[in-house]
Amino acid sequence: MKTQIYNIKAEKVGEIALPKEVFDTKVSEKLVAQAIRVYLANQRSSYAKAKTRSEVAGTRQKVWAQKGTGRARHGNKTAPIFVGGGSAMGPDGQQNYKLKLSKKMKVVAINSVLTKFAQDKKIIIIDSFKELTPKTKEGIKLLTGLKASDEVLSKSSKVGIITPQTLPNVKRAFGNLPKTKLLSLKSLNVYNLSNQNFLILSQDTLDIFAK
Repeated sequence: MKTQIYNIKAEKVGEIALPKEVFDTKVSEKLVAQAIRVYLANQRSSYAKAKTRSEVAGTRQKVWAQKGTGRARHGNKTAPIFVGGGSAMGPDGQQNYKLKLSKKMKVVAINSVLTKFAQDKKIIIIDSFKELTPKTKEGIKLLTGLKASDEVLSKSSKVGIITPQTLPNVKRAFGNLPKTKLLSLKSLNVYNLSNQNFLILSQDTLDIFAK
């Protein structure tokens, strides 16, 4: 499977083969969905907390005498049975929502997403970002030129740009552009990949995939 390769002037310089081990694998939509669920669960924090009977405000005096009233015996009104009392089994703020996914499953899930992008012709390669001027207008200029050359990209609202690591000039050129997501191989995950409509990879990123 091949895709187009461009320079930073948005000029087409040829075609390049995508590594089969990454971009031509069996797509497992079930595993992709599972990986997204695990990622979102691991971003979740424990904010919900209910007060126990020792934490609610109120008198600690016994509501009525133990015997002789004809009513059930009770302690004070902070007991869970009374309105305004503490919660008996409410959330305590220590809930653990963490889920796990094996490294092998993560790799298969990421490869599935990348394969789907390749099948849909939603990947192009930039030969190098080294000469890119770190200015937003240069980022806009490059994207505009690429959209003029690629019909699929021109119809894509969300664009992900993948580099081996965070590059200062790329961050400054594209960081302020809406619906443009900067991704690096170190922080690559299924959720961020799946959230894009089109991917732009640097050639050195592709070389690392090939290895």
